[in-house]
Amino acid sequence: MTGRRYAVSDVMTRKVVAVRAKASFKDIVRTLRQWGVTALPVVDDERRVVGVVSEADLLPKEEARDGGPSPVPRAADGSAAAKAAAVTADRLMTAPAVTVAGSATLAVAARIMARNGIKRLPVVDTAGVLTGIVSRSDLLKVFLRDDEEIAEEVRRDVLGRLFVAQPESLRVEVHDGVVTLTGRVRDSALVPVVARLVRGVEGVVDVDCALMGPLRRPNLDPDLPDIAEFPPT
Repeated sequence: MTGRRYAVSDVMTRKVVAVRAKASFKDIVRTLRQWGVTALPVVDDERRVVGVVSEADLLPKEEARDGGPSPVPRAADGSAAAKAAAVTADRLMTAPAVTVAGSATLAVAARIMARNGIKRLPVVDTAGVLTGIVSRSDLLKVFLRDDEEIAEEVRRDVLGRLFVAQPESLRVEVHDGVVTLTGRVRDSALVPVVARLVRGVEGVVDVDCALMGPLRRPNLDPDLPDIAEFPPT
């Protein structure tokens, strides 16, 4: 294992705007415009996330004005027609909300976003209470880590743990997040292990692994056969 892994809570935005379940259509539009976002968490009275309302959830009402789906009074099946008829967040929102825990790793958050085709995730605690919001750009913050900070972590948490007495010949250089490893290790089988662990360090963009195994001992008697042969007696 390498050093401390960044969690969602380390990079998320803690100041979050949300709307209540009974927020009106116009209040939702106004809030989206005021904060310059495309989606809002919908919360209950205890600030537990119950859904997400986005611009896409609001558009059916505009479509219905131009011959689109006809509004269906009190419809609540999540269809375009139902959303066109809705006037409050609880009828407009997409539920259940896709959320992520603050303790989740950035890799987990990235997978959730990719699988669901979304750009932002409400962050919740163990009770489902809203604690923040994390976006794709937030997940990329780790790649702004200082090169020397990354190099020090590689030396301390990768090489320092794999090798009790770290060979002086091992060199770690980092430039724009790309780690270059040079030198020799005691066992060639450790080379791919080192490379894999270095790739797992937060902020590493790529790894150029030029590590080599130990020097071979020279054969001092190259002309002598491995098995002595004696003439028959």
